[in-house]
Amino acid sequence: MNVQWQVKHFSELTTAELYAIVQLRLEVFSVEQNCAYQDADGKDQASFHLWAQAQDGSYLAYARILPAGVSYKEASIGRVVTSRQARSKGIGKQLMQRSLEFVKEKYGSVPVRIGAQCYLKKFYSGFGFSPEGAEYLEDNIPHIHMLRASINP
Repeated sequence: MNVQWQVKHFSELTTAELYAIVQLRLEVFSVEQNCAYQDADGKDQASFHLWAQAQDGSYLAYARILPAGVSYKEASIGRVVTSRQARSKGIGKQLMQRSLEFVKEKYGSVPVRIGAQCYLKKFYSGFGFSPEGAEYLEDNIPHIHMLRASINP
């Protein structure tokens, strides 16, 4: 699958890019997962936004990269999402790899924390994340905190 990757700070996003990002997040998190939640949580403005775009312009995958102190004391990656059409094609793995590379480039070899949906523990473990603490419900979906101690070269 031929995709174009982009990463921009919130202040650099065009209205069309922001709309497409929100559309993908709502399509998967709200509609597909049948979850009513407050997507506009005030953290987007402090974040970098990484996405994969298909040749037809559709957004295939997305992640929000937050500096330390916004969601957690560590840098974090959140709102990780892959469109239905891009699943099982390796785009999600590329998304996480690119997200971690961006964190290292922007913030250095720092720890990264995520709040992962529990069914994705194995996926995130493949990127060096380890579960921390007990599972918890966020918007009626089981989650767990996971930490990657540092990003190695």
